[in-house]
Amino acid sequence: MKKEAKLTPEYLKSLLDKYKLGELEADYVLDELSKLPYEDLGFAKLDHHRRVRTGYPEVIFGEGKNPGDVADIFGRLAERNSIVLCTRANYEMYHAVKMLTPLAEYHEECGIIEYCSDTLRKVGSVVVISAGTSDLRVAEEAAVVCELFGSQVTRIFDVGVAGIHRLLRHVGSFHRANCIIAVAGMEGALPSVVAGLSDVPVIAVPTSIGYGSSFGGLAPLLTMLNSCATGVSVVNIDNGFGAAVQADMINKLAVGGRQSRKK
Repeated sequence: MKKEAKLTPEYLKSLLDKYKLGELEADYVLDELSKLPYEDLGFAKLDHHRRVRTGYPEVIFGEGKNPGDVADIFGRLAERNSIVLCTRANYEMYHAVKMLTPLAEYHEECGIIEYCSDTLRKVGSVVVISAGTSDLRVAEEAAVVCELFGSQVTRIFDVGVAGIHRLLRHVGSFHRANCIIAVAGMEGALPSVVAGLSDVPVIAVPTSIGYGSSFGGLAPLLTMLNSCATGVSVVNIDNGFGAAVQADMINKLAVGGRQSRKK
């Protein structure tokens, strides 16, 4: 069957007619419906069914976008999704979003605008650790995103290896976690230490915090990629959001298997 560029009434009717006649299996029809719908705004194409396919809704990356465009995208997504997020947002964007989506909230400490019409039961355990207070924006982005997607989060901040005794008192929390996110700039040693003390996956997040020779986060990135500790995966510089989604997937797989991620 020829696939249309988007979900039209004609194509939908043809799918349903063929299913009714027994020419198509239910699983095929559901798979087709999960891939097709999007809304073309001219300046953006909104993927309303991403959550059906992946378990996670489309998320707006706010940096560099016009506040009015962000508000329009956010409002359209909120009409069809129970959870909407905009990362790397500023207060001007939030003000524009709030005009169209009054229930939106702003996490100023990490630049996230959120809308959630569901009351999610938070499950499992994800621990988010940051080396220093300068890393808090990225660490808090990871923590907030995990919570919004339904993971129970424990925050352990300002426990870098320069004062490793601060970290060691929290080792008990590592053993209760299903996944750990370790956020660090400077030399980026924290994830290796954490992975050497825990038996769960550690997601390392390098930040752009550091003096000149850290090269905007390249030095900690390379340190984390070269970790001698096992079980460490690495996301891009300052990518708290990406780490959070990976951690949420791992956490929910640990709690209830594959199906729990899409509830």
